[in-house]
Formats: sequence, structure tokens, C-alpha cells
Amino acid sequence: MTATKAIILAGGSGTRLYPLTAVISKQLQPVYDKPMIYYPLATVMLAGIKDILIISTPHDLPHFESVLGNGNQWGINIEYKAQAAPKGIAEAFIYGKEFIGNNQVCLILGDNLFYGKLDFLRKALQSNTGATIFGYQVHDPERYGVVELHPDGTVISIEEKPKHPKSRYAIPGLYVFNNDVISIAENLEPGPRGELEITDVQKQYLQQGKLRVELMGRGIAWLDTGTPESLLEASQFIHAVEKRQNLKIACLEEIALQMNYITAEDYNQCIQRLPKSSYREYCERVAQEFIPQYD
Repeated sequence: MTATKAIILAGGSGTRLYPLTAVISKQLQPVYDKPMIYYPLATVMLAGIKDILIISTPHDLPHFESVLGNGNQWGINIEYKAQAAPKGIAEAFIYGKEFIGNNQVCLILGDNLFYGKLDFLRKALQSNTGATIFGYQVHDPERYGVVELHPDGTVISIEEKPKHPKSRYAIPGLYVFNNDVISIAENLEPGPRGELEITDVQKQYLQQGKLRVELMGRGIAWLDTGTPESLLEASQFIHAVEKRQNLKIACLEEIALQMNYITAEDYNQCIQRLPKSSYREYCERVAQEFIPQYD
């Protein structure tokens, strides 16, 4: 199986969240009890990916580094790259060329949150030979990129925010590409918005017969946090699930421990560095439940 690296695209101007984004980057806004960036980071960690590149603006990048560091505390490797100006999602593969190297890459947008079993993503990482996108059924597909499927599951077409959608399957901000994506992105022409469109990348794979779609089932929640309303709804969702289950979503220390990225001793050291808070109390409870002879 080809090794996989991950890119979290956390740039953009965040105009739809203004004036919140006049203070701090959209992807560092709180989603209930954690910065938004924790959630996509948790997704790639749970998928088994340990090498991660975060792309953001020159202004915001130091804030991400302050929050996350180099990832060693969670047994992962986090690198950073500044994007001078937002010129499309596909530009991430150009910025990440050296980071990706000869590997396949998983790209996740920093404002996309996923909750539920990630079997669909793990399956895609294991079986991808070209490009894999995901389909999520929504009631308002005209707001998203939409994938049209043949009854046998093959992709017929992809449209960006169509007025008359040919299906109800939106394409979330989560993609898996083989190494060809670098040269494809480098040779793209900007679209009508003057940006390198991720849809155009997908269409090239479709023309080559190398585009697959994995449908997300009923047990998966996809939350897009690009507007004040959706940001609030995401916080309410996370709060409701955490309160009901008495488990935290996207607790990076817990994920690192359960994925065996760090040892029990490493985990205890992580806890000691945390300030007194409900988050630390939760991490201590995890230690009591999962680490023998913890005190």
C-alpha cells in the first residue's frame, strides 16, 4: 500500500464569518470546547496518517504553530507552509509538492468536521489507485460540488454548485489522490473565479477513468463550519454528543494514545503539560481507564 501524507488547508479570508475572522483565523475559531483545527487533525490521525502539512496565510500560520507545535507530543509530524493568497483548493498540491514527495495524499479542508466511524476513509486510503472522493446526501446540493452516479456506482459527472443538481450527493472537503495530482495541479488553468479549482482536478481523473466515489452512510455526520449559523450548529452538535456519551470528540491526546502513536508514559507527560481545565480532567479520566496503575 502506498504511504499517505495529509494536507489540511486552513487558509482563506473567512469573509462569511466576519467580524469573527478579524480577530483570528476561521480554523482557530472554537467549535464547542476545542479549536476548529483539532477536528480535521483528528480525522487524519484516526485514519492512520502521521505526516501532516498545514497550509495557511502568513499572518495566521504562527498561531497554528503556537497551538499545535510540531506534533511530537501526539506522536505525529506537523509541518507548515504559508500560502501568499488564496488561489483555489488545488493550489495546495503545488505548495505541498515537496512535502508529498512520491506518496499519495489526503486533502481535508480545515473547516470540515466529520463524526462517526471512518471506515469509508480508511478503505479509500487502502484501495485508491487514482482519485477518491466522497458522496454525502444533503437536502440542498445546489450549495456544493455534486457528484452524479451510475446505478453501478461509477461516476458520471461532477458539477460545482449546479442550479439543477443531478443528484443529492454533495462532495465534502475530503479527498484522496495518487501522486499524479501534483502534475495535474501544476498544469491547471484558473477557472472563472481566477482560482485553481479542485473540481477541475477531479474531472481530469474522471476523464482518465481513475475517479472513484465512496458514499458516506447514515452513521456519519459531516459539518461544514463556514458560516456563523453552521459554526453554532457544529458546536451544539459536538456538545450534545459529548454530553450524552461522556466522551470527547477530537481529543488529540486520547487519539494518539489509542492509535499507539505515543506510549502511556508519553501520554502522562502530555497531561502534565495541560493547564487545569475540564479538558485536562477528561484526559486524566482516560488515563485512569486505559493505563494500568495510573495515579
